[in-house]
This record gives sequence, C-alpha cells and structure tokens, in this order.
Amino acid sequence: MDTHSPAPVPPPGCPAHGGRVPLYGAEFAADPQSYYDYLRHYGPTAPVELAPGVNATLVTEYSAALQLLQDPTAYRRDARRWRDLNEGRIPANSPVLQLLLHRPNALFSDGVEHLRLRQAITDCMARIDQRRLARSTRQVSDFLIAQFGYRGSADLLSSYAKQLPLFVFNELFGCPADIGDRVMFGISGMFDGINAEKAAQVAFGAIGELIALKRSRPGEDVTSWLLQHHSQLTDEEMVHQLTLLLGAGVEPLGNLLGNTLHRLLTHDAYAHQGGLIDEAIDDTLWENPPITNLGPHYPVADGEFAGQKVHAGDLLMVSYAAANSSPILAAERRASSRAHLAWSAGPHACPSKDPARQIAMTSLENLLNQLPDIELAVPEETLNWRPGPFNRALVSLPVRFTPQAAAQRPQSAEAAQPTQAQQPGAKGGRWSQFLNWLGR
Repeated sequence: MDTHSPAPVPPPGCPAHGGRVPLYGAEFAADPQSYYDYLRHYGPTAPVELAPGVNATLVTEYSAALQLLQDPTAYRRDARRWRDLNEGRIPANSPVLQLLLHRPNALFSDGVEHLRLRQAITDCMARIDQRRLARSTRQVSDFLIAQFGYRGSADLLSSYAKQLPLFVFNELFGCPADIGDRVMFGISGMFDGINAEKAAQVAFGAIGELIALKRSRPGEDVTSWLLQHHSQLTDEEMVHQLTLLLGAGVEPLGNLLGNTLHRLLTHDAYAHQGGLIDEAIDDTLWENPPITNLGPHYPVADGEFAGQKVHAGDLLMVSYAAANSSPILAAERRASSRAHLAWSAGPHACPSKDPARQIAMTSLENLLNQLPDIELAVPEETLNWRPGPFNRALVSLPVRFTPQAAAQRPQSAEAAQPTQAQQPGAKGGRWSQFLNWLGR
C-alpha cells in the first residue's frame, strides 16, 4: 500500500468517508492523478463509480494489475458474466454501457474462442508492410498539414491528431472513398457521443458494405486478409472484429498523438533537445496514457483478490494510469522504459502496438519537421480535458507557427475543409478528398 500521505485528502468530488470514488465529471478530468493518489490509500484495489449507478473495483497497483491481466482462468472478459447488469442494476442509458457490453469479438471472449479470434487479428496485422505503413502515414500527414499549414495556427486535435489515425486505418483496411467517408463519420460519432446511435448504424452499415466488397474483390489489405484467414470468420464476426480494430485503434492512437504533442509543447526538456520524440512517446505512455482505466474482468467464483473479497460476476477494472504512476515503480521504469501497462498485458494485450507506435513516430516527426517552431497558442492551464473514466484526451490543442510558404498551400485548401465529411454519404467527403489529393 502507498502510504506517502498519512491523512489523504479527497480531491473535489470525492467522498470524504466511505462510498465510491467517482471517475467522471469535470473535477476528475482536470486532475485524475489526485484521484489515483487518493485511491491508493484503499490498497491495491479501490471502490469506484464509472458513471452514476455503475460500480466497479479498480485495480490501482502494478503487480495486482499484472495478476489480473495474466490470469484468464480465474478472471474472464465475457461481459455476459457481469452480475450487476444481469440483475438489472445498470441504467440502460448509461454513457459507459456501450463500451462494456459483450460483443462477439476478441476483446470480450475467452478460452478457445478468444484464441481463434485473436489469432486472426495478429496474423493479419503481422502482414502489414512496414514501409507501406510509413509511406501511407507520411502521405496522410502531408495532406492534413497542407490543409492548415499556410494559416499559421490550428487546433492540432481536430485538424491532425484525431483525423490521422482514421485516414491511415482506412488505407490499411482497403476502404474505397464512398465507404471510407461513412466509416470515418460513424467511428468519430460513436466516440464523440454525438448522435451515437445513428453514427453506430452508419459505421456498421459501411463496414458491412466493405466486407461484401472485399468478398467479391479482395485486395492487399487487412479486411481481405481477415476474410481469407483460416479461422473462417462469419460476417457478424467480421463486422465486430473490424469495428474493434478501427475503434480501439483509432481513438487511443489519436489520444496518444494529442497527449504526446501536449507533452512536447509543455516540457522544456523536449524543446531544447532534438530527437526526443521516441522518449516523449514513452513518457506519455507512462504518465498520461491514452486509455486510463479499462480491461474489464469478471471473477469466475467468489474468492479473494489482492487481499479483498470479490464475488463471481463483479466488475474488476485495471487502472493503467494509476498502476503506471505508482511511486514504487521508479526502479522498474529506470530498468525498462517500456514496462508500462499502457498497451495492457497478458492474452488481451494490444495486438497493434508496433504499428501504432510507428504511426505515432512517423506522424509526429513529419509534423515537427514541417512546422519546427510550433508552440501553444494559449496558456497551458486553460487547456481542458475530456471527461469520462476510460480515455485521457484533450478537448483541443490550439497552436501557432510560422505559416508555410504559399507554394505549399493546396490549390483547393478552402474546399478541402471537413464540412461535407460530417455528412454520411455526402459526395466529396474527407477521405475522398485525400484520395483525390493523391491523384488516384
């Protein structure tokens, strides 16, 4: 147990005595680390509330988190075991429910079924050509920078960090223009919570069309490779596997880009030394990981975990952020700069961490090479963070820089703004514009 403060003071919004600690709201978003410091005084686990009426036990200690993540026999991922949900205690309109409900994909499966679905993902991701990935990332990066580089200012979240992963994944998954526009709209809307139900329908419909297209006209892309895999995924499994890969790949990677840019722009050590993007990514994964609390697990039977009683079907979640930032980890961090849990661990560890890191490195290097004097346009303390228990992401990241030369400005820069891309099915959407920009 961490006892560096003999009398911990609850942060604003925390219960002072007993009760559950809320992991939502403006107070938590503004200073989650103070919450994690407070939670450590409960021991390796702590009682939390993910949203009103949604209770969980949060694992905040590193070794306990590893124990949970690496024991798929005693602790399962199938949310159909969730006792509170089965007994009707979870509000049907809870904002966290959609990310915790069971889906027929690798994230929510166990045992042989998990091995089958997971193997399909890892085999197909392993086929990605690293040179092609680097080339695609640079092309997307160049395109996005061309849309705002001539202005001398931008919001790097909406104009760059959030969009780049979607563009790169569209390329990897072989999305043609009309389908890619709708996939982008749907995935973005699902995570932003804006017309989420409609956005989900658009995303699932577009991914279904992509699957049908690739069945008839396969190509050198992840979608086609999944369809050809010996695991013989059904169309339903394909839809959910692709949604998992696009959603779980795009949102965390966008957060990683934004959080690393925030670190590069607010820490003098990076400003005064070159070639530290790799180090900045590692420091961000340790101290400000894009996914902070997730990894839902359910005990198979009543018992004890990390000194606390647990019951079958309880919701146990891993706090990657709290585990990473524990004061006792200083020696481990010095010994291995990548021993953090930002990519999770065990059988459900992120299968895409290597391509994700390559995309992050390539896109950040290209951005800083093209805009070398980029700096924050507002005081750091005025930046706001998105609320919620799962993600760590800024609302916006306004910056300024020396405008690029007029010759670098795209001829149709004004026409390339994402107004039409917000409408599913609209012609000339954002992905279409990128393909046109490439001259395809």
